[in-house]
Amino acid sequence: MLTKKQLDLLDFINKRLAKDGVPPSFDEMKDALDLRSKSGIHRLITALEERGFIRRLAHRARAIEIVKLPESLGGAPAGFRPQVIEGDRPETPSNAIEISKGAIAELPLMGRIAAGRPIEAINDVPPGVMVPGQMVQGAGKHYALEVKGDSMIDAGINDGDVVVIRESSDAAEGDIVVAQVEGYEATLKRFRRRGGMIVLEAANPAYEPRVLPEGSVSVQGRLVGLIRTY
Repeated sequence: MLTKKQLDLLDFINKRLAKDGVPPSFDEMKDALDLRSKSGIHRLITALEERGFIRRLAHRARAIEIVKLPESLGGAPAGFRPQVIEGDRPETPSNAIEISKGAIAELPLMGRIAAGRPIEAINDVPPGVMVPGQMVQGAGKHYALEVKGDSMIDAGINDGDVVVIRESSDAAEGDIVVAQVEGYEATLKRFRRRGGMIVLEAANPAYEPRVLPEGSVSVQGRLVGLIRTY
């Protein structure tokens, strides 16, 4: 037997999968069920997984698959059924961007950045990475980092992604930044201030926010783009 909240959440996830092909974010689940925090959603997700109704796939953003539904919800997942619109595909879709050689920029790949438990700080590594020029139009120098870990999956940043960073020593509230802690540990987190403290906030309920003295955290850059290879 499922509780009403568990049933409501399962129904919401199933309907979103049927409509969009991807499950909702934790924030969307929290708002839909009128809960105060994402920790309540995490508990409901765990309960549904333990009862065999859903399955979570490791190291992927929003990676929730519905395995079965109770009879009250139809007994079978709705799933995602894409429909083909009548007509021929145009040779050049009107909303597509044509990438010319001049629209590509090469950035230095400066190493790996932790999105999870701390790993090594930024290291200068020779290989570069090619990115669309639109990602680096802002003022300032840019560089790329490979993401290791899953602490930012609810922000759409997965393990193995390459993030494009604009060099900066400051950040606005809520920016996703490269933060260096105590001069050696580099991590990718959302930046917040709390009084005289800095909060480095993950986008994964499995990770607690890190609250650190302002003098122990230096911002190395702000996220401006992301590259994913399938």
